[in-house]
Parts: sequence; C-alpha cells; structure tokens
Amino acid sequence: MAPEGLLSRPRMRILFITANRLGDAVLSTGLLDHLIRTYPAARITVACGPVAAGVFLRMPNLEQVIVIAKQPFGRHWLPLWRAAVTLWWDLIVDIRGSMLSWLVPARHRSIMRPGTGHKTVQLARVLRLDPAPLPVVWFSPEDSARVASLLPDGRAVIALSPTANWPPKVWPAGRFVALFERLAASHLPGAIPAVIAGPGEAEAAMARPVLQALPEAIDLVGRLNLPEIAAFLSRTRLFAGNDSGLMHLAAAAGTPTLGLFGPTNAGEYAPSGRKTEALSGLNREMESISVDMALGGAARLLVP
Repeated sequence: MAPEGLLSRPRMRILFITANRLGDAVLSTGLLDHLIRTYPAARITVACGPVAAGVFLRMPNLEQVIVIAKQPFGRHWLPLWRAAVTLWWDLIVDIRGSMLSWLVPARHRSIMRPGTGHKTVQLARVLRLDPAPLPVVWFSPEDSARVASLLPDGRAVIALSPTANWPPKVWPAGRFVALFERLAASHLPGAIPAVIAGPGEAEAAMARPVLQALPEAIDLVGRLNLPEIAAFLSRTRLFAGNDSGLMHLAAAAGTPTLGLFGPTNAGEYAPSGRKTEALSGLNREMESISVDMALGGAARLLVP
C-alpha cells in the first residue's frame, strides 16, 4: 500500500533499514521489490549489516548501501544517523524497529513492530501488504556469464549447503552425501553436486567432508559473491541445505528449495519462494531428519 501523497512525487527518496543477518535481509527483498515497482523513479538507500550488503548491490533504483557494522553500546547507529539526518526522506521503511527512524526528517515512516507468523508475513505488515510479497534476487548479465562457465553442459546441478552459523543447525555431512547419491541414482540421473558455503575457515571446515566424499562436486565454498551465488542458484535444479541465508537466497532465486530445520522455527523461517519445502527435526534435533525424509521432500519438489 502506498502512503498517501507519495505517488505524486517524481523523484522521491527512500531509506530502507534492513537486517544484519543474510537470511533476514533476503526475506526483506520482497518489500523492496514492491517499493521499486510502486515508485519506479525512487532513489533508495539501503542500510544493512556487512554480511548482507551484497544482496543489494545489483538492486534497481539503488542510490547507495550504508553498512551498519555492529559496535558496543549502539554506536553502530551513529554513522547512519550522520548520513541520513542531513537529507529529507519521503519514506523510511525500518524493519529493525530502531529509534533512528524517528531521529531523521521524513514525510512518512513505516516501522516494523514485533509480530507472529512467517517472517515474510510480519514484514508485509510494515507496508500493510496482503498477500506478502515473495523475496527476490538481483544479479547482472556479467554475474550470469561468470557462473555459466561453472555449469556442466546437459547435466542437472544439485546445490548442497551443509553449513550454518550454529552447530545445532547443521545436518550431518554424510547425509548430504547420501541424499545426493540417491537423487542422482533415481530422480536426477547424471546430476552433478555443487557445494556452496560462505567465506572463512569455519564454513570451509563444515563443507570439507562433503567435498571429499563427492570429488566431482563444483566447489563454491567462499568463491562467489552474493549476486554470483544468486545467478548460479537460479540455474540449479534443486537446493538442499540447512536453515541459513543461502537457503533463503536459493528460494528467492526461484530454485526448488529444501530447508532442513532443527532448533530454529520453520513456522517463522521456512524458505519462501515459488517451490519450497521445510523439514523439521523431532525435538528440534537435526539428527532426527533421516535421508529418507529428505529424499521424500526433494522428490516432491522435483515433481513438474
């Protein structure tokens, strides 16, 4: 829903304050997509955490990305306030529910409040949208061209994402291997795996057992930026991974996405896209998700 009077402004300026975490930032892209389509001439400034910044680099109508790097005692808000306070904003959309939104000049403010339901539904309430818009990804032709060289000719790619930011959220590596082998033997003959993870040794250590067990896998551990990962995922046949930002990126890219959940709430954070499924472990334990369960979820996603 458009705030009254904004549609008549030819060159409006929007400040969009979004999340630190990658997954939450991806989920907020549905709101941005709505704003871009509603206000096609708007100039949009996005404020987000360092890990999430790459999500917005190819976004249409982007004026700038302001990175909010966490600091003690809330000092991370000061650089954003200094950058924003000297401008007059037509609209501030704040999914962080911060005080900063009230400390800079604006004609309209839409500020998120605590709520229930899936995260996309909570986000949609900020702009009073129903139904909730699906998340999107943005990437360039150059991103697509780079990842095209990584894709095998004539073979389906199954993306595996065996990492997460918290050990209890990680499905055992051997089960990712078994899931791929069974899918390649039955539902997607000749498929090739791609192992995707973020940068850093912690991510590499979680992905290493899967890469060692699947030597023909495309190794994308820390090797692509976020727009390139989105471009790659948009051309894969299936994504299977732990609850993570990469899972949300895959769903937003339109990839059939199987999300595996343990201690986190799938009712709030299940992947949101055109074709998705979430499996939750018994007693919130990842080990209780069997390979048979994951295979069944993947098979449902592969039905035309």
